[in-house]
Amino acid sequence: MTPLVQAVLVISAVVVTVALVVTLASLRRAASRAEIVLQLLEREVRPLASQVEALAADMRTLSQTANRELERVSGVVRRVEDISFKIARVVGVASSVASFRGITGVGSGLRTALSVFLSRLRA
Repeated sequence: MTPLVQAVLVISAVVVTVALVVTLASLRRAASRAEIVLQLLEREVRPLASQVEALAADMRTLSQTANRELERVSGVVRRVEDISFKIARVVGVASSVASFRGITGVGSGLRTALSVFLSRLRA
């Protein structure tokens, strides 16, 4: 090997070494910054996680309460439905009675008209 080639190889090795050292130093700085950010994030996430857990427990309690209330409302609606069916039957019977009275009223009116007609016819 000629001295010129050896000099170029040595200079190339020095340049690659310097670049590698600079890259490793920047990676070390980035890793330390990432560690600081992760520590801050961990400090922030822990209280949030406990708050989310408490909120989930509250939501569970609220949904159970809502389910119980909906069951009670369902029972009331069933009772109202039964009562409305009974009222509808009573109204139907009352309507039948009223129409029967109307029919008997027409019948008695026709009977009276017939008796008046016959009495005038005789006279």
